[in-house]
Amino acid sequence: TKDKNHVEIINVSYDPTREFYEEYNKIFADYWKGETGQSVDVIQSHGGSGKQALEISNGLPADVATLALEYDIDAIQNAGLIDNGWINEYPDDSAPYTSTIVFLVRKGNPKNIHDWDDLTKDGVGVITPNPKTSGGARWNYMAAWAYANEKYNGNEIEMKAFIKKLYKNVLVLDSGARGATTSFVENGQGDVLIAWENEAFLSVRDNPDDYEIVTPSISILAQPSVAVVDENVKKHDSAEAAKAYLKYLYSDEAQELIAENYYRPVNQTILKKHADTFNLSVKLTTIKDFGGWDAVQKKHFADGGVFDEIYEE
Repeated sequence: TKDKNHVEIINVSYDPTREFYEEYNKIFADYWKGETGQSVDVIQSHGGSGKQALEISNGLPADVATLALEYDIDAIQNAGLIDNGWINEYPDDSAPYTSTIVFLVRKGNPKNIHDWDDLTKDGVGVITPNPKTSGGARWNYMAAWAYANEKYNGNEIEMKAFIKKLYKNVLVLDSGARGATTSFVENGQGDVLIAWENEAFLSVRDNPDDYEIVTPSISILAQPSVAVVDENVKKHDSAEAAKAYLKYLYSDEAQELIAENYYRPVNQTILKKHADTFNLSVKLTTIKDFGGWDAVQKKHFADGGVFDEIYEE
């Protein structure tokens, strides 16, 4: 039965959004109470994006999915839980914030790391998660691929050799982005962490004397996607609150909070206000430049794809 006074939403998200959603849930609860008189509790779940999508498809009762990439939401749609056309439900391809991929290095940059090339050098230990389970890892890989594409003028033999060299230097392949950060920051492994920009900023904020951020010459525009899990909100009678929860991410208040948590707001005015934080001059390719996620997934990350080919020991 529906409780007029109270509603609960389960937000199943990916690894590095924990801090942002903890804060957002508070401002949304205030907003929703003011609009409807209903109190709202949001339960959060975090993990590698691909793994989270699988959990929802297998019955984790998410009301909303806020995952690392479009492909992961499509997987839930293919399981019959999200209606067609979800990407057009909200502005900007249903991606209320974006990010990009940067390098986190130890203070003073002792290994002199400036661009993707430097990650293939002998004696450079790289930390990046596993693209089979982590959305961020797939963005990391595609940013490196974009660099190689430009460097070798689309010659795939050379591009694969470049990526292979880079992954030869990977010391630990964690299942999610937060695990990779832990390997680098807490466990002191590696010389460079390939990271979500927001994750790198958090590490620098918390340990300013230990780390610095290097922005490569080419990176990728990462669009984390959000969607209501239609079949579940019908069951939970939470559709109204779930839809508003995602819509309010586009409000000025939420967009400011997004920037404060080092994600790039899609509201360009608010993004420009934070131009001293974000490097807005980095050359960003997009996943569309490589044919979109379906094509990329098939080619690179499916069993027997390029990643398997280069990563086989």
